[in-house]
Amino acid sequence: MAAAERSGAAALTKIGLLSLCGWLMVEWVAPARAQEHSGHGQPMPGGFNVAELKPGVFLHAGQQVALTAPGHDDIANIGFIVGEHCVAVIDTGGSVTIGRALRAAIEKRTRLPICYIINTHVHVDHVLGNAAFKQDHPSFVGSAQLVAAIARSTDFFLAQYGGDLDAPPTADQIISPDQGVERELTLDLGHRRLILESWPIAHTDCDLTVYDQRTGTLWTGDLLFRERLPAVDGSVKGWLSVIDELEHRQVALIIPGHGTIAHDLATALKPERRYLRGLIDGVRQEIKGGQSMQHALEHVANQESPHWLLWDSVHQRNVARVYQELEWE
Repeated sequence: MAAAERSGAAALTKIGLLSLCGWLMVEWVAPARAQEHSGHGQPMPGGFNVAELKPGVFLHAGQQVALTAPGHDDIANIGFIVGEHCVAVIDTGGSVTIGRALRAAIEKRTRLPICYIINTHVHVDHVLGNAAFKQDHPSFVGSAQLVAAIARSTDFFLAQYGGDLDAPPTADQIISPDQGVERELTLDLGHRRLILESWPIAHTDCDLTVYDQRTGTLWTGDLLFRERLPAVDGSVKGWLSVIDELEHRQVALIIPGHGTIAHDLATALKPERRYLRGLIDGVRQEIKGGQSMQHALEHVANQESPHWLLWDSVHQRNVARVYQELEWE
């Protein structure tokens, strides 16, 4: 496999794989929506969309734009849940500006205090808005692994996304959890219980889901991608194992990390599972046949291309990650 290893290393260099905390510089492909937010603290001409999906469950739907395009700080699905005593925020967006817009949306709907900021994982589009909520003195909650993930990401966030923080960008604006979830944690917002679950390595090494018992709403974070091609950042085998466990959950509403909401979890997970399974099967076949990573980049799972957005900018990076994971099985 020596020749394949050399070819694989060259392929990684060629595609410019960026791996700091596994953050992939993924391109989005919906230019028609790019005008909704002008990025780097500029106002959103179309306003900050917030919809009440079920009583007390509010969603701001992220845009589908490139990370290098205007609006790159507003690509994740984020939102909040209102109890009788206080409010929990689920992810805060990719900038302090987006975080402040979310906070203002909360203030328009309730005078209750914000008691929890819950981050579903480490990626920049989900956590950089945390600083907008410091004045509320909430508890910041995430996977027990999120503290380490943010610590090793901080320099990268400051260097690459400093413009999405208040000037001058400083490390104290990148906020880690003060409550870490080892496996499961219940938060009570006042006659409203949220069940937080931390998962083994899957999309990242610090994935967390949030389940609102009152309405049967599950926030999956990036364990579920819809329409947009999933980005493999942690372990493809681990991700499939998590899907196998999640699909049996009976929930009324599913809010993915990116893409449209759903009402049947097993059905919503099928396209993602099919793609990840195709990556594993295709890469294993390439390795078994002694093929290089470069060959795998060009041949694995191409039958999936018509089914996903972002194919050209995400798929080869996924193949490279999976090849690295599987080549020494």
